[in-house]
Amino acid sequence: MNHQDHVYLLQSGVPTPGGVWLELGSGEGAFTLALADLVGPTGTIYSVDLDQRALNTQEREMHARFPGTTVHYLRADFSQPLNVPTVDGVLMANSLHFHRDKNAILQLVRGYLRPDGSLIMVEYNVDRGNTWVPYPISYPSWEKLARDNGFGKTRLIATKPSRFLNEIYAALSE
Repeated sequence: MNHQDHVYLLQSGVPTPGGVWLELGSGEGAFTLALADLVGPTGTIYSVDLDQRALNTQEREMHARFPGTTVHYLRADFSQPLNVPTVDGVLMANSLHFHRDKNAILQLVRGYLRPDGSLIMVEYNVDRGNTWVPYPISYPSWEKLARDNGFGKTRLIATKPSRFLNEIYAALSE
């Protein structure tokens, strides 16, 4: 996938520029760059990943492509409580599938969101994983998991064929 594919997956969940966003498990920033494209220079992003090298790579690319967007880089384990402000939205793109205990993480996520905030989930649309994607969650399973963890109004916002595990989807939960 390329930058436009990443933007496509997120754009219905980020309908207007601005706001404060938290991305959990951002890696080298493919989706962080897409988020920056959508929130623009009036937006703020908190980008969280365990890998400092990946965050450094992301920071260099962000400065080159979206220098006006404010991004705070946090080297941290998002499965543990984070010291971040209340945010308008949380993005989890290909990050939740590395964790078996999704409920505990989703409870943390709810605590970061303002009352009318939203969570964008980008995930492979399967329930059986492999070595590289150990615990994916299909969209029907995500709907139930989101509801069970206090998120309402979950809806599918985009899909894209993937050479890995057939399809990737983006869902918005409020």
